[in-house]
Amino acid sequence: MNAYHYTESGLANVYIEGLDPMIDDEGDEVIQIPAINELHRAIAQGIVCHKKGMSPEELRFLRTEMGLTQAELAQLVHRDKQSVGRWERGECPMEGAVETVVRSLAIERLKLDSVPGGVEGLAKSSVQTAEVQPININHRDGEYKLAA
Repeated sequence: MNAYHYTESGLANVYIEGLDPMIDDEGDEVIQIPAINELHRAIAQGIVCHKKGMSPEELRFLRTEMGLTQAELAQLVHRDKQSVGRWERGECPMEGAVETVVRSLAIERLKLDSVPGGVEGLAKSSVQTAEVQPININHRDGEYKLAA
């Protein structure tokens, strides 16, 4: 089967391998996604591990997964809530230092795996880019893992 394009997360760059289609009561082929929380944790890990800056949608995804409002995130990064809203709408870029803090917060709050190089590695990766960075995830034996 081809990778399932998982847009239900609000992200356009997430693809899942290893999900088997099922047939519903009406005879249509559907995809059932087990363990959504684990899947979202793997997506968050993929965002944190990006080698370039995160997209506005990825920022929104991480913020909501961390259970933070725009105002709460703004307070943590010493900005106003309107700034967070503008970043999430793509109206203005997020500074690299702020992105490094957001990635660090996600690692801590979501109990993600550390990235090579620690904070220095995060800072080097927090560089804006126009490239779409796909997040490829494998689903095997009931677990989600980032694809190499």
